[in-house]
Amino acid sequence: MNTESGIADAIRRIGASAIPLFCAVALYAPFSTAAAEQPRPNIVVIFVDDMGWSDLSCFGGNGARTQNIDRLAAEGVRFTRFYVNSPLCSPSRVALTTGQYPQRWRITSYLDNRKMNQQRGMAQWLESGAPVLARELARGGYATGHFGKWHMGGQRDVGDAPPITAYGFERSLTNFEGLGPRVLPLCDAHDGKPPKKHDLGSANLGAGPIRWEDRSVVTAAYVKEALAWIDHAQAAGRPFYLNLWPDDVHSPFFPPKELSDATDGSKRALYLAVLGTMDRQLGPLLDRIRDDEKLRGNTLILLASDNGPEPGAGTSIPLRGGKGVLYEGGVRSPLIAWGPGLIAPGASGTVNTTAVLCAMDLNRSLYAITGTPLPEGPRLDGEDVSSVLLGREGHGRVAPIFWRRPPDRAGPKDAPNPDMAMLEGDWKFYLGYDGKARELYDLGADVSETRNVADRHRDLTERFMKALQEWNSAMPVDAGGAGGNETRARVSP
Repeated sequence: MNTESGIADAIRRIGASAIPLFCAVALYAPFSTAAAEQPRPNIVVIFVDDMGWSDLSCFGGNGARTQNIDRLAAEGVRFTRFYVNSPLCSPSRVALTTGQYPQRWRITSYLDNRKMNQQRGMAQWLESGAPVLARELARGGYATGHFGKWHMGGQRDVGDAPPITAYGFERSLTNFEGLGPRVLPLCDAHDGKPPKKHDLGSANLGAGPIRWEDRSVVTAAYVKEALAWIDHAQAAGRPFYLNLWPDDVHSPFFPPKELSDATDGSKRALYLAVLGTMDRQLGPLLDRIRDDEKLRGNTLILLASDNGPEPGAGTSIPLRGGKGVLYEGGVRSPLIAWGPGLIAPGASGTVNTTAVLCAMDLNRSLYAITGTPLPEGPRLDGEDVSSVLLGREGHGRVAPIFWRRPPDRAGPKDAPNPDMAMLEGDWKFYLGYDGKARELYDLGADVSETRNVADRHRDLTERFMKALQEWNSAMPVDAGGAGGNETRARVSP
């Protein structure tokens, strides 16, 4: 276990050495008699948009001050081997929402207009009958709210998608990539010209009231609404589940004027200004929970990013690749778990560099942490890793994680994006649809994925290739040339 001063170095050495897991204590058992007598825990999931693995100060970043998130990390647990299940936002969000591979629901790239979705062999929105954690929590008495980006249906010209409330959320406020009440951004370049509306057609869709806000304060608008909703849930004596999903730090980058004026105008500088602004705007929410004795002792906050950074904006040093790419920089995300009354004693301020977790596992673990029965019907692809998530003795995910590249992200000829990938322990394997392009990396020794050792480990390569092809053949097809099941595979292979 590292001291606070050694965290940054430990993160940079990830893969080179293992840090012991936390002290052995009794496991949190939400289904036990003792736990049943306690109030059910509140859950807050903060899913940042397009943030790099190493952009936060607490993950080694030195470009922006993220003091509120850093304090969250200092009081919680950091995980350096957390993965999202796609390098792009819509499928990544589907995995976190459903606990299943997004390929099962034919959402394999970002949702665009109707024609583009059809051309890429994708659904127009996440089916409302998909297994959704919020719906099951609501059935169990939780107040459920979604404030922020959705992007699982109801964008561009797709105005007939289900509203967010159709998925089990009692209250919602979103941006231009969802339906229901919305905050749409005005992008002010501070050049004397009127701010430009940035709604990608959402203002024409109806399906909920709309208000316009300066792009630099949209996250603050979500936080304000979420705080009022938390007050309402507390007054009603209900536990709550809150999605706070900022549109930050996605482009276009429009920080407040005073911060914009202080930059050199470069993409990277504007991005960092937006990151710092988002951190400050999250502050009131984090302070509200920390400063309330009841909330502090019975609330779990999870913070992560939906995928890797946009090139030229965020960074994932020392990882290879970024947004849209299956290499580590595209799918490895920072993860922070905070909850003084839920996380094991002694785990505060620690960093876990050994346990492998993914977004589907967060979904599955929250069922266990809240004592919520699993949904009937489809089996979840996520595993219950609640023990390690709460800083207790235990291990991360056991089964491999599989990925398929978005059908529209083959990559340039001089730097192609692998078609498929899988992770098992420290081994990361990549494969072309034709079975010829094979890459194998030992992340424990080569976290930057610079040395392809496929030829030196042919037995592993053959085993991984078979497993990856079997997984892919069970998934619905898309326009990338992948998949073998023409219908939605509702049961895990």
